[in-house]
Amino acid sequence: MRNAHTVADIRAAEQALMARVPPGALMQRAAAGLAAVCAGLVPRVYGSRVVVLAGSGDNGGDGLYAAARLARRGARVLAVAAGTRVHEAGAQALRAAGGRLTGPGDPDLPATMNAADLVLDGLLGIGGRGGLREPQAALAALAEAARAGGSRVVAVDLPSGVDADTGGVTGAAVRADLTVTFGTWKAGLLVDPGAGHAGLAQLVDIGLAPYLPAPAAVAYAAADVAALLPRPGRESDKYRRGVLGIVAGSDRFTGAAALAVGGALRGGAGMVRLVSAEAAAAVVRQHWPEAVITVTGATGEEIGAVGRVQAWLAGPGMGTDEPARRRLAAVLATDLPVLVDADGLTLVAGSPALVTRRRAPTLLTPHAGELGRLLRADPADVASRRIEHARAAARTLGCCVLLKGSTTVIAAAADSPLLVNPTGTGWLATAGTGDVLAGLAGALLAQGLDVREAAAGAAFLHGISARYAAGGASPVPGGEAPIGAGDVIDSLPDAIRGVREA
Repeated sequence: MRNAHTVADIRAAEQALMARVPPGALMQRAAAGLAAVCAGLVPRVYGSRVVVLAGSGDNGGDGLYAAARLARRGARVLAVAAGTRVHEAGAQALRAAGGRLTGPGDPDLPATMNAADLVLDGLLGIGGRGGLREPQAALAALAEAARAGGSRVVAVDLPSGVDADTGGVTGAAVRADLTVTFGTWKAGLLVDPGAGHAGLAQLVDIGLAPYLPAPAAVAYAAADVAALLPRPGRESDKYRRGVLGIVAGSDRFTGAAALAVGGALRGGAGMVRLVSAEAAAAVVRQHWPEAVITVTGATGEEIGAVGRVQAWLAGPGMGTDEPARRRLAAVLATDLPVLVDADGLTLVAGSPALVTRRRAPTLLTPHAGELGRLLRADPADVASRRIEHARAAARTLGCCVLLKGSTTVIAAAADSPLLVNPTGTGWLATAGTGDVLAGLAGALLAQGLDVREAAAGAAFLHGISARYAAGGASPVPGGEAPIGAGDVIDSLPDAIRGVREA
């Protein structure tokens, strides 16, 4: 589990710790960890070429002290003083170790950076807001050119230009191959677009843990998800395993129902009761004959005749006409957990009271466009500020919100930590995979998980299953290949086994 804290909480923890240790101890701990990681990135430290982009703050000091340690081991280090001033003690340590300092106007700097083995980004710290300004923006561009030429860029604590609390990137920013972060995780390292700038990330312990409060965001690991997953005992039957009711599919959208049912069955539901149009029901009968089907009519009054269920999923391909709205309203009028997806979200956007009046657990699973409709917001803005909009929707609608995308984030109506999903692959960006995710999450709801746990567990397994399906575990370099939503369903049992074994 990766626990991330806000900048304010990190600052308070640092102050509390610094009151108990000698002056400069925290910076030396950070520099030692950073230098150790950097030493492992080159074949040998002696003779390696290192450039440090040093801002005037503590991150610049961390980078300078780390570079001094590398210089004492024989590295050829050049530091670029990128701010109005430089961290003087760090600069003195670097000079004493044989390193050199220059400014951003050095005409030889582009060639030096292109020839570097490592470029350390210490331009801004976790307090930075907004895109980089000059001369930092020009230095970030030089770092990107060096990276394209084979140099490795290492971000000190956080890539400069990334918002530590949100992952937002609103202008020029450094794109790193590796980020070495100190003390605790920052949400900006876990959530796109910031996560995409961070590359791989490694945490260096500097002793902050006893002084940190509850995290602001959490990313589950395999062991955390494995602990959530129900495991049937010998006395289990299909009803105890969890019965999920699904309202999905229509005469026009026949595949959505089959994909949602498949996700639910492979996700462990003991039984699926489907309410769908005849055309979609025929497709489900072919693929999943174990599903119990109620065929819809023109009135939309079928929900009461379905039979016992433990949770509902409503939305994928169900349509947005008046009978569909009646079915959704009937589902939401129950006191059972309900997951609303796809067409169901369109109906909720038109009538928010459908969910705001509920007292039972409700999970919404929108992508950026659907959340934009729910909040009357620009989808591009939703995608660029995922944390802010997911939390806003949870507060406004009184629901748990799983915002799908390059980073899946889960926000609950209560003031609980944001959950961030670390799994997945770009190959998931294909039609129908959201229907599979909805079925999987619905199955976990029916098996007794609360909405946050079901959302987080389903997102994690969905991402792992997609990796398996795409061949992510293949020993062949670059062995991944395109997948369809059905491939994700087929790989779910392997994903569950893999998570449990891990």
